Formats: sequence, C-alpha cells, structure tokens
Amino acid sequence: MRLTVYLAGQIHDNWRQEIKNKSKDLPLDFVGPMEDHDRSDNIGEEILGEQPTPIYKDEAASKFNNLRTRILLEKSDVVIALFGEKYKQWNSAADAASAIALNKPLILIRSKELHHPLKELSEKAQVTVENVDQAIQSLSYIFES
Repeated sequence: MRLTVYLAGQIHDNWRQEIKNKSKDLPLDFVGPMEDHDRSDNIGEEILGEQPTPIYKDEAASKFNNLRTRILLEKSDVVIALFGEKYKQWNSAADAASAIALNKPLILIRSKELHHPLKELSEKAQVTVENVDQAIQSLSYIFES
C-alpha cells in the first residue's frame, strides 16, 4: 500500500524536504501547494494575461492555486498541516479546514505555544504533534503489522 500525503503549510523554508528526506523508507508520495512563490503569485497572469491591478492579479492567481489545492487535497490519503512560528499561517488553516471538510485524515504539527489559538482545529485533526519527526512516526505506525 502507498499513501499520498498532502503537505499543507507555508512555503518559505525546507520543512517539506525534511519530511521527504526523513520518510524515504516509507511508501509515501507527496503533493502540495506550488512551492515556487513567484510562480504561485504569477500563474493567473501567465494563463489569463496581464491583469489591470494587483488585486485582480492576486485574485487570478488564487483561482489557479485553489484549483491545484482542491484537486491534490481530494486525491490525497492524508494531510499534514504545519503551523510554524515565523509566518502568518492563513494557507495552513485553510488547507487544514478543507481537509477536515473533505473527511481527509489530518496530522497537525504545531508547537506548544500555538496550542490555544489552534485548539479547535487540533480537536478536529486525527493527530496533533509538535514536530516533523512525530508526524513521520505517526505515518510510519500505519504501516506496522
């Protein structure tokens, strides 16, 4: 059995690569949002052409990013949503909520300091952990006989 894991969360550091590297021995395939920030911001204009204002540019890009997210979330078997300390986590929250709405198993990664602001979301996740290693252990447990 192989599982497809959607990695939801900010795209500004290497947490996704850390998960991929540390879980090489598990039968997992990974998908997620566009990690090339410029491409993500410009995809609307690449497809639809130049937009009249920055707001329209953002809205056009959002349509294609939302299409990608919806399809990949729906095709995933499990979702890992990382809530870090450094960046605003709007996309992490939106993706985690979408996973819950789609009845996808959710592993939420957040520090103890984020317990209170994420308490409701955490209660809807199947598992809440504090770091990447614990998330990988959660996935590894699925494959034990």
